[in-house]
Amino acid sequence: MSGTPARTADAATTAEVVCLGESMVTFLPSQPGRLADVPSFGRGIGGAESNVACALAAAGHRAAWVSRVGADGFGDHLVEAVAGYGVDTCAVQRDPVRPTGIYFRTATDRATDVHEVAYYRAGSAASAMSPDNVPYEALFAGRVLHLSGITAALSAGCLALLHDLTAPRPGRPLISFDVNHRPGLWRDADAAPEVLLDLARRSDLVFVGEDEAEEAWGVKGAEAIRAALPEPGVLVVKRGSDGATVFSGAGEADDVTAVPALRVDVVAPVGAGDAFAAGFLSATLRELPVRDRVRHGHLMAAAVLTVPGDLTAPPARAHADALAALDDEAWGTLRLGPGWTGHDQEVRTT
Repeated sequence: MSGTPARTADAATTAEVVCLGESMVTFLPSQPGRLADVPSFGRGIGGAESNVACALAAAGHRAAWVSRVGADGFGDHLVEAVAGYGVDTCAVQRDPVRPTGIYFRTATDRATDVHEVAYYRAGSAASAMSPDNVPYEALFAGRVLHLSGITAALSAGCLALLHDLTAPRPGRPLISFDVNHRPGLWRDADAAPEVLLDLARRSDLVFVGEDEAEEAWGVKGAEAIRAALPEPGVLVVKRGSDGATVFSGAGEADDVTAVPALRVDVVAPVGAGDAFAAGFLSATLRELPVRDRVRHGHLMAAAVLTVPGDLTAPPARAHADALAALDDEAWGTLRLGPGWTGHDQEVRTT
């Protein structure tokens, strides 16, 4: 083990959800334009799994984040920032040799080709994670262990770790897996589809976008995705502005629940998928009906979509519950814009 825990992992035993994955310090541009032309950058944090942990903690759940960061100032900032959302970071390890990953991005739309992202994460502390140096007692302490395909792409050791964590074993927590297919991260892009399919099949709850399933596996449509992934007890197929379809059960016994998306005045699309996963997991922990789990996912995503960054305060639980309980007609009239999560804001209908 090349790093040691920042503190004892005892506090992680109280977590409802444990999230494993790399977080990086994000440098956000002071103005639109090419990276070559941006004069200065502000500092933030970014990471799919830590985003989920932060959103869950902000929504009132006990969440823990497990990772590795460098023994540097950027690592200090990451741990402090994530902990500031109420996330337990006691099992985050500090690597004395490898640095914390960072990246720079432009202010334009990351959902299109009109953007630039420059990653400096090769050889990062998190890429050194493996079954030999990550505290399993912390990972298996919660009700849910949330993983993503991003981690599998970082290194052979990270892939071995995810393969081991998704293996059947007595008493393992519910394994939540967000496919998060990022072709640019894989050294062997041709291997990525099979690896991600295998990890998804070994998981209990899977999130996958309709578009990324078509890109990775050549399957189109929610039913075809379920046919390719019959094993997970819950499969959530995200269909963008068309909403999400959930398959729960097994094979021919599946219950299928389709829930339309909300109309949202989007400020920035960054972090919406992570927020959706957090909302769905939050409602799952509360054992709400499947329809309401999806609606809470949509609402948490809408909170992030209406702010510039990856993270924001979610709506108060009572507010979100009231919206999730609306009948189908009322749900369909909602339109959410910046500030809608505030206590003094009215939710518009159209």
